[in-house]
Amino acid sequence: MFAQRIKNLPPYLFARIDEMKAKKRAEGVDVIDLGVGDPDLSTPPHIVNALIDTAKNPDNHHYPSYLGMPEYRQAVSGWYNRRFGVDIDPDSQVISLMGSKDGVAHIPEALVGPHDYVLVPSPGYPVYSTGALFAEAKTHEMPLTKENGFLPDLDAIPKDIAKKAKLMWINYPNNPTSAIAPLSFYQEVVEFAREHGIVVVSDNAYSEITFDGYKAPSFLEADGAEEVGIEMHSLSKTYNMTGWRIGMAVGNKEVIRGLGIVKTNIDSGVFNPIQYAAIAALNGPQDCVADACKIYQERRDVLVAGLTKLGFDVSMPKATFYVWMGVPDSISFAAKMLDETGIVITPGVGFGKSGEGYVRFAITRSADRIREAVERMEEVSW
Repeated sequence: MFAQRIKNLPPYLFARIDEMKAKKRAEGVDVIDLGVGDPDLSTPPHIVNALIDTAKNPDNHHYPSYLGMPEYRQAVSGWYNRRFGVDIDPDSQVISLMGSKDGVAHIPEALVGPHDYVLVPSPGYPVYSTGALFAEAKTHEMPLTKENGFLPDLDAIPKDIAKKAKLMWINYPNNPTSAIAPLSFYQEVVEFAREHGIVVVSDNAYSEITFDGYKAPSFLEADGAEEVGIEMHSLSKTYNMTGWRIGMAVGNKEVIRGLGIVKTNIDSGVFNPIQYAAIAALNGPQDCVADACKIYQERRDVLVAGLTKLGFDVSMPKATFYVWMGVPDSISFAAKMLDETGIVITPGVGFGKSGEGYVRFAITRSADRIREAVERMEEVSW
């Protein structure tokens, strides 16, 4: 009964992990979930209050703007200017998203079709590939290796593939490897995109989750970036708003216009009170972001120290709330973790072929819970 495109889709990684968690909990296991990157911290009160106040207004109960309220787009533009020094026209270079996943999944429908290629990082967020499959395009995986700092080697992309490519995904700070990228890398991407006529989409959802004084740049800071692409950002991780479904795409006017055409035909925009809450987040005090990063940094330190003591191959990430660890076999290691310790982690191969040999820990549980996880691991022979 299903279309071929559905048959071509791999099982969605995190839905499968949810099934495994539920099974273990039904068996009475006290599961420590370090799998999916869903912050356990609460949305800051001033953001919640903005939603409550504006939801009471009947004027906000109607269809919202397809592209986003002007006030929201202005808030996004102001935030990008303050945070990255990038000037964005709120009227033509910003569109609201129902979380960045919305944009990630749908932008291929505006840009690619059969016989076109989409360049996706491997390992990488699975929706980069599935979005291309829904648009009936082909994908080419760009391996992210430890030897290259988990940055793609643009020179290694076959010339015939580059010629047929219409879209390239980049994502730094990176999920799942937690790698970071210098501005010089973004400049290389701009030149590559210009040479081959490729649209670049930077997924910058983790730019604000950083440690040890590190500040992540935006792809749009690179010279010429707005000529070749856009950036997507989400409030999910920055302000602990994963369930709210609010984000934005900014940058090249024509690419934003194309995404807007797709979205006006498939959805009706973001509920206005959620946009007002996002305005409060972007324009309000940012202490809540710094406080969250301190909490994640403590958790990172606890987990990395524990894993290092156990003899695992792990480095100290400067960004994201993930720890990427080398293992002999990702699926068997993750299965053993769940079966013998009750700890959920994500096998790296679920993010692409080049993710094999690694697993991902999400530090979205308390430091005490992470200590308990390490203690459980100490009881197992690895």
